[in-house]
Amino acid sequence: MKTLVIGTGGREHALALALSRDPSVTEVHAAPGNPGIAAVAELHDVDPMNPTAVADLAERLGVDLVVVGPEAPLVAGVADAVRERGISCFGPSAEAAQLEGSKAFAKDVMAAAEVPTALAHVCETEAEIVAALDAFGPPYVVKDDGLAAGKGVVVTDDRAAALEHALACDRVVIEEFLDGPEVSLFAITDGTTVFPLQPAQDFKRIFDGDEGPNTGGMGAYTPLPWAPEGLVEDVLERVLQPTVDELARRGTTFSGLLYAGLALTKRGTKVIEFNARFGDPETQPLMALLDSPLGVLLKAAADGKLHETAPPRWKPGTALAVVMASAGYPESSRSGDVITGTEAAQDDAQCDVIHAGTALADGNLVTAGGRVLAVTAVGEDLDDARAKAYRGVAAISFDGAQYRTDIAAKAAAGEIRV
Repeated sequence: MKTLVIGTGGREHALALALSRDPSVTEVHAAPGNPGIAAVAELHDVDPMNPTAVADLAERLGVDLVVVGPEAPLVAGVADAVRERGISCFGPSAEAAQLEGSKAFAKDVMAAAEVPTALAHVCETEAEIVAALDAFGPPYVVKDDGLAAGKGVVVTDDRAAALEHALACDRVVIEEFLDGPEVSLFAITDGTTVFPLQPAQDFKRIFDGDEGPNTGGMGAYTPLPWAPEGLVEDVLERVLQPTVDELARRGTTFSGLLYAGLALTKRGTKVIEFNARFGDPETQPLMALLDSPLGVLLKAAADGKLHETAPPRWKPGTALAVVMASAGYPESSRSGDVITGTEAAQDDAQCDVIHAGTALADGNLVTAGGRVLAVTAVGEDLDDARAKAYRGVAAISFDGAQYRTDIAAKAAAGEIRV
C-alpha cells in the first residue's frame, strides 16, 4: 500500500513513522513534510490548503491512501477533493470537519445527540458577550468559534482579559467552566463503526504548574493510570458513538479521527471540545505504543470497512512526549536557531525525536516554528518513561529552547484524583 501524509508538523511525523513500520505499507510519501519526516518518507512540495493540488499529487503518485493531518486542510475540503478522484482518504469532509471548524456547530450536534457538555452561549455582539460573562462568572471560558491553531481558548479569572479575547473574535462561544482533570480520547471511525484509542493527557500551558498562556500542547502521555475503570467504554457509549450517529442522521458522515477533549468533573464526564483530526502532541505517545498496523486501520476507516478490521492493540508500558519550543513561543516564535543533539537523544536516550517546527539551513537543522520537537520515550511505567524522555531532552540544545519539566509529574506521584 502506498500512502501520502499531508502536513508539516509533529503529528504528521509521528503518523509517517508509524506507517513506515506497517508491513502492509510499501511506500510513505509526505507533503510538504519536514526534515524529520524525510527520514521515513519521500517529500513533495505542495500547498496543503489547495485541495486540487493535493488531489493532483495523490493521483500522480498513484497512492492507495491519503492521510490528512491538520485541521485547516480538512475544513478547506482536501479530503473531499481526494475522494472525488477515487482515492481512499482518511479525514472527514469539509462539512463534517465543522465539528472542529465551528464550536457553535459542535454544540448544536452535541445538543441533538444528548452528549454531556458545558452550558454555553454563542455571542456575536458586545452586549451578548457581556451578558454571557456575567451569567457564568469566573473562571471565564472564552472560545473563538473558528480555527485558531490551538490558541483560540482563554480560561481566566480576569474579566477584562476575557472580554478582550471575546471582542477580538468574529463569533465567540462563552461557556461554564468544567472542573476536574482533562483527558484526550481519540477514535477512528468510518462513520458507523467507532474504535476508541487509549486515553491520553496533554499539557496546554507553556510553563510548569500549568502557568502562562495556552499553547498547542507542551507534552502528553498515555495510558492514564488514574483513569476511572470503564472510562473508554462510557465515553464510547455516551459521546463518540452518539456524535457519529447524529452526523450520519444529518447526512454528514464523519469518517476519520474524532478527538474528544473531556473533563472528568464532579458531575460526570463532559466534552470540552471536539477535534476532527489526530491531536498534537498526544499522537506521538499513542503511535509509540500502537501495536496494530496503522495503515490497515486507516485504510479500513477510509473505505467504510472498519467493522471488518480488528480493534487497535497496544504494547505494554507507558509512552510520554516532551515538547521543546522556540524562543518567544506561544506569542511568537524565533526561527534559524541551530539544533544539536537529536542523534544522541535517539541513540543514547532511546527516544523518538519527532520533528515539528524544523528546517535545514546551510547543512544545519534549525528551528522553524513555535513547537520545534517532541522528544518521545517508551518506558515500563510513568517514572521510567519520564526519565528516558528528559534524558533525551537534556541531550538536545538550541538557543532559547523552552520545555516543561513537569509533564506527567503529578500522575507519576499519584496526585491526580477524579
